[in-house]
Parts: sequence; C-alpha cells; structure tokens
Amino acid sequence: MAGGEYVEKAKIGRAIMDADVFISLSHFKGHEQTGFGGALKNIGMGCGSRRGKMEQHSGGKPVVKQKRCAGCRQCIKQCGQDAISYDGGKAFIDQEKCVGCGRCIAVCNFDAIFNPNDCACEQLNRKMAEYAKAVVDGRPQFHISLVIDVSPYCDCHGDNDMAILPDVGMFASFDPVALDQACVDACLRQQPIPGSLLDDRMHEEGFHDLHDHFRNVTPECEWESCLAHGEKIGLGSRTYELIRV
Repeated sequence: MAGGEYVEKAKIGRAIMDADVFISLSHFKGHEQTGFGGALKNIGMGCGSRRGKMEQHSGGKPVVKQKRCAGCRQCIKQCGQDAISYDGGKAFIDQEKCVGCGRCIAVCNFDAIFNPNDCACEQLNRKMAEYAKAVVDGRPQFHISLVIDVSPYCDCHGDNDMAILPDVGMFASFDPVALDQACVDACLRQQPIPGSLLDDRMHEEGFHDLHDHFRNVTPECEWESCLAHGEKIGLGSRTYELIRV
C-alpha cells in the first residue's frame, strides 16, 4: 500500500477492486473502539476481506479481570467468534479465537474486560485509514454519510441502544477525511438525548467529562488518530468548507 506505515499489502474484496468508480453510503454512529463509524471505517473495514478485517483488528485482544467479572454473561452473547467461555462463573477469552473486535469491552458494565495494549485503538484507526486509501486510490470517488439515529455502538451489534444524539442530516464529499471530520464536529455540537446511554453515562456518580460525546460513552475509544493518519498519508484533508443545501 503506497505510503503505508502499518499495511504493506491490503487485503480487499475482489468485487470492490474491480469497480471503475467508488461511491460509499455510510450510517454515522458510535463505536466502542474507533469512537465513531463513518466513511473511513466503512470503507477500510467494510471493504476488507475477512483476512483484511482480522489484520486491522490484530493490534490487541481483550482480557478479563477475574476479580471484577460478575458472571452476567453479556459478553458471551456479543461474541461472534465463540471465543468467550465461563469457568467458575468467570469469563475467559480464548486468544486464539478472538479477533479483537472489542464488542465484549463495550457491553461489560463492570469494567472487567480491557485491552492490555494501550495503543490498540490507535493502531486499528491507522490501519483502517490505510485500508481506506488502498480502496479509493486511483479512481473517482464520492462519499455520503447519514448522521441520523446515532446509536452508541457499531451497527454490527446484534442489538443496540436508542440514539444518543438528535438527527443532524446528510453529509457528502469527494474527500472521506473531510467528510468524517465534518460529521464528528456536527455531532459534538449536539446535546445528548435525555434517557440515552450517553445521558445515563453523564449522570453516573464520579463521571468525568471528556468533552467528547463518543468518548463519554466509551472512554477507552479514540477517533482522532484515524483522521490524522488519513491526512498524513494523503487520503484527504481535515480542513473543510461546510455548504448547507
């Protein structure tokens, strides 16, 4: 991958690479690792083959703090790899089966599951940016993002929660980096919806405001590295002009 620091050769679905023009339509929402899922995530992760997805997630895999585990079994319901089992009422994650998707971290209400690799989210974000660049490089592209029903977690969850923010609208751009930046800026200007998970988090005892709606839902997540790296490798620019129609 030209200019890549983390991905030497991206593994992308053949039908995607056979297309003469690339047009993306994304639902903008929260994400338990990457902060939010927008154009770059849906292009980079969505167009990656199974091996490509695993390569992007390989920066770290979660483990369980046994003393904190309450045995609620919420994590096992979310795992699509059958990587979680229970022994003595405590969860255990099989590192061979785990692909590092992070769903279990998001659903654990007892902070019992964490990623010991502090750089895992940043590595995932940078790999996604490089995969996205590999997808769109050298052909016409256009991107649309719908900032509506902004759920707290990724759409790949079997279940989700009510929207955390009001509907904002539809955004479009030839530049996927500028598009994601514009969408997240618009989201951060909104007020949380009462009764949403974000609102609940902000009213928890000991809440520390990170001044970021997505990180206030999942403090362990991080999104800026994806946009910064995308700009660095020439995928697009974080500077944009917003034209209202």
